[in-house]
Amino acid sequence: MKQFLQFVKKEFYHIFRDRRTLLILFGMPVVLIVLFGFAITNEIRDARIVVLDNARDSYSRQLVQRLTASGYFNLQRELSSEKDLEPAFREGEIKLAVVIPPRFAHDFTHARKAPLQLLADASDPNTATTLINYANAIILQYQQDLTGKIALPLTIQPEVRMVYNPSLKGVFLFVPGVMTLILMLVSAMMTSITITREKELGTMEILLVSPLKPIMIIVGKVVPYIVLSFIIALIILGMGFWIFHMPVKGSLLLLLLECGLFCLSALSLGILISSVTSSQQTAMMMSMVGLMMPTILLSGFVFPIESMPRPLQVFANIIPAKWFIIILKDIMLKGAGLREVWLPTAVLAGMTMFFLVISVRKFKTRLS
Repeated sequence: MKQFLQFVKKEFYHIFRDRRTLLILFGMPVVLIVLFGFAITNEIRDARIVVLDNARDSYSRQLVQRLTASGYFNLQRELSSEKDLEPAFREGEIKLAVVIPPRFAHDFTHARKAPLQLLADASDPNTATTLINYANAIILQYQQDLTGKIALPLTIQPEVRMVYNPSLKGVFLFVPGVMTLILMLVSAMMTSITITREKELGTMEILLVSPLKPIMIIVGKVVPYIVLSFIIALIILGMGFWIFHMPVKGSLLLLLLECGLFCLSALSLGILISSVTSSQQTAMMMSMVGLMMPTILLSGFVFPIESMPRPLQVFANIIPAKWFIIILKDIMLKGAGLREVWLPTAVLAGMTMFFLVISVRKFKTRLS
């Protein structure tokens, strides 16, 4: 055990002596969490719009004020005729146009029906749909404020309530995803590169003739990254809580244990990659293509799995990141306990055991 502890201590020295490794380990989590939290978001603010107000009455002016005061829309200018609409869209000046017909107030108060036209730039369909939804919600609220609790004929007025994320903050999605991405990066990629570096430099043979057994060499290599992964997970949780007000409604201990389970799964994948490669460059490419890309694209981090084709939905089930993101969201946002997350935890634990057995066997085979 004394020799093993000295070996682990040596690995820590190697990590802290390499500034590039330290930059990846501690710089990238901070950069990614800030980037995803502030720059990359599915929330839309200050979208440029124009208004063609043919009514110019008190009701139409109040409606325009409601739209601009929401923070979602930024009124660029008011148009004078419909012929100005197409040039504004073509030049990319605006994302949405609001066309208010004549006699808007009269039609609303007397006919109880005031048509309104919303024109959106659908070259980006997701943005267009989001802006239309924003505008419809503001218009519906404005109508309810004018009519009070009077039930209009043949109308459906749904009551909408957003649970777990009432303010629809995109960062509540990105913090679990970034944590998954970073832990996969540190645990899998860095482990595979570290072990293949020993092969590439020819120092693996020196380690093999040491008193330590091959399994102890593997454990000694990955222990520092387990410790660093926990530290990085705490950094991401702290930044999410203090900077972006990301809640942790469930048990923090359970959350950290799940992080440790996912780290073991990623570490076993890193060992597996290192056992079938002989150079750092190859290990990095396999980690990027085989682990990082599926984590980003097929785990539900960026794109919802439910909207994917059926074969990709089935394939996503073998990606550990999918189950870890489910666990993170349930614990952090829903306050779930082990009773609620036992299924994804069991799947992740089964994957971890499978990958550990395969990777250790592969590693021993390559050593022999």
